[in-house]
Amino acid sequence: MHELAITESVIESVTERLGDTRVVALTLEIGRLSGVVSDAVRFCFELCAEGTTLEGARLDIVDVPGLAHCRDCQRDLELADLIPLCACGSTALDIVSGQQLLIKQVEVV
Repeated sequence: MHELAITESVIESVTERLGDTRVVALTLEIGRLSGVVSDAVRFCFELCAEGTTLEGARLDIVDVPGLAHCRDCQRDLELADLIPLCACGSTALDIVSGQQLLIKQVEVV
């Protein structure tokens, strides 16, 4: 489960940036095409935050849909999973969004 390492890395990034400042809420933006399972990050968050300035903080996750543009039929489409396929049958897609993992917002005391 790589979400444990990802969650540890997010918490480390926030604590390095903010030092001893107490965090009360953290918002992450996770794309559906990123390969990161939001529920697994939620599961790991409390354990990883224990003993840090994020302990007890609320975790909000914004799920970002996968969006693509088909180079063959010129349609914009939403991708539900990591298998990029247009309704026209083409795999010639440019991914527009959904691959990101961002620390979107940090709320401090």
